[in-house]
Amino acid sequence: MHATSKGHIIQLDGIRFIAVALVLIAHLTDSSLPLGELGVTMFFVLSGFLISRILMQSRNKLQNEPGGFKKYIRKFLIRRTIRIFPVYYLCLLILYILGEPSVREYLAWLVLYGTNIYMASHEGWMGSVDHLWSLAVEEQVYLIFPFLIFFVPRKSLLTVFGIMGVLSVLLRLYFYLSGRSWIVSYVSMPACLDSFAFGGFMAWLQLYKKETFSKFFNKSWLVVLGLLVWLLVYYWSYYTGQNSVPVTKHNLIKVVFDRLAASAFCFFLIGHAVTGYTGLMAAFLENKVSVYLGRISYGIYLYHNFVFNHYHSGPNHPVVRFFNKVYRHFPELKDFAPFQFTAVCVFTVLVAAVSWHFFEKPINALKDKYAK
Repeated sequence: MHATSKGHIIQLDGIRFIAVALVLIAHLTDSSLPLGELGVTMFFVLSGFLISRILMQSRNKLQNEPGGFKKYIRKFLIRRTIRIFPVYYLCLLILYILGEPSVREYLAWLVLYGTNIYMASHEGWMGSVDHLWSLAVEEQVYLIFPFLIFFVPRKSLLTVFGIMGVLSVLLRLYFYLSGRSWIVSYVSMPACLDSFAFGGFMAWLQLYKKETFSKFFNKSWLVVLGLLVWLLVYYWSYYTGQNSVPVTKHNLIKVVFDRLAASAFCFFLIGHAVTGYTGLMAAFLENKVSVYLGRISYGIYLYHNFVFNHYHSGPNHPVVRFFNKVYRHFPELKDFAPFQFTAVCVFTVLVAAVSWHFFEKPINALKDKYAK
């Protein structure tokens, strides 16, 4: 495992980069594969692993101390608040001042991290703020996991994670059979818990069964097998949908089992990164560019839909105006999709980099001061 002196696992930054890259590819191209959904699931499994690991380590240290739970929950909440809230609310404030319609219309839902609840209850989307549903899911999970991990006996945690995963899949099945829109299964926090359960299970193994963890995850063929199973589920759902009447993309296989298969693949992918890839994969994950983009991936994800969105960026949007100006001078670029994709990625990374260096990173440094 290649880690810093503070225990930061280097290759996981590369995994973050892969996850956010998949989201960008999905939102900016016409890829038929559900790459954006896979990227979000990758973030969920990774968050489940990292948060569970942090909480388990903190519980081990504080559980038997006087006022242990108070110290434990205080440390967790301060660290999460410092990392997530400032840039999120700054983004909302700027967009509100600039008059972004979706931000002004759904401000209360955005401020309270309730976008996924709105989407599930209305069975619809919310414009340029659509992508923030996944951040809402993560915040809602953070309200559960600290209590779960502190109060559930260590030996019982695996059972709880298993039950959590099974119930999550069954809930998606219930939503599907009851005729609810696929959006409900996609954005509801309880229906996403199998991804976080995979991450929690991984953290438990890594902390309490180190030898088993190393032997189990240090196998590249499991990652390949996980990828093949995910692809198999995708094509199974695709052909099932094509042969149904009417033709539908969101059939039983897709709605219920796609996230489960994606979570299993990410489980093996991330687990192997914790033990440490070698060869070309290690070179990619530990490359300075991959690591840097992984570290600013939160900003890339947060800002990308506001930098440019095919459906919601109007004619007066700065990036749309930029493209129109370029196309007037170089009309051959208008139908050259890689140009638009590259330009939007560059703009998004620039915004995220400025945000990281001048806002997020200085604030992030306060975690060690206030969450001791």
